[in-house]
Amino acid sequence: MADKKYIYLQPTPIRIWHWLNALGIVTLCVTGGQIRFPEYVNIFGTYKAAIELHNTAGIVVAISFFLWAFYYLVVARSMVKLYIPNKDDIQHGILRQAKFYFLLFFLGRPNPHHTTPDDKFNPMQKSAYLAIMFILVPLVIVTGILLMNVAPLREAVLMIGGLKLLVGTHFLLACSLCAFLFTHVYLATLGHTPFAHFKPMWTGWEEEVDH
Repeated sequence: MADKKYIYLQPTPIRIWHWLNALGIVTLCVTGGQIRFPEYVNIFGTYKAAIELHNTAGIVVAISFFLWAFYYLVVARSMVKLYIPNKDDIQHGILRQAKFYFLLFFLGRPNPHHTTPDDKFNPMQKSAYLAIMFILVPLVIVTGILLMNVAPLREAVLMIGGLKLLVGTHFLLACSLCAFLFTHVYLATLGHTPFAHFKPMWTGWEEEVDH
């Protein structure tokens, strides 16, 4: 135990944001299920209660998104370095990491990516988070805001194709976000122990692995 080395990987603001955001997204998925399929899902009692909780969770996720962006852009100033894949990531890193996830991990081989505070995400994570945090989540937020304000934003709703198209788009985006949630949890178990990647989101510290 004494020989173990740890790195401070997740600062307190990021850990707070992560769990707040996770709670908000899970709440959105569950309440969204009741709103979309009220005849099959009835967890929160009335349909109105599900909508009100869904809207509240949506506001929380929207605020947490802007806090996340502010932290990485203004406070840490590491948004580009952490989340934008570089040339090597695109040319070699993504394929190398995919090979690890789909084959080498099950053969007991080490992860080709060595995590550091300045390079927390492997090439596949960077690519996924780029799509999720810069495209999917903003679109979910925008479509959600429009659905919460259909009457005052009627012209904007009509401009993008009407209410039916807006509802369908929001639902498909939400399904994609929900699917990512399950994938995210599974991939988080692929450390040198099943909970190695979970611990830093509670304590901030991750055990260094000898490659």
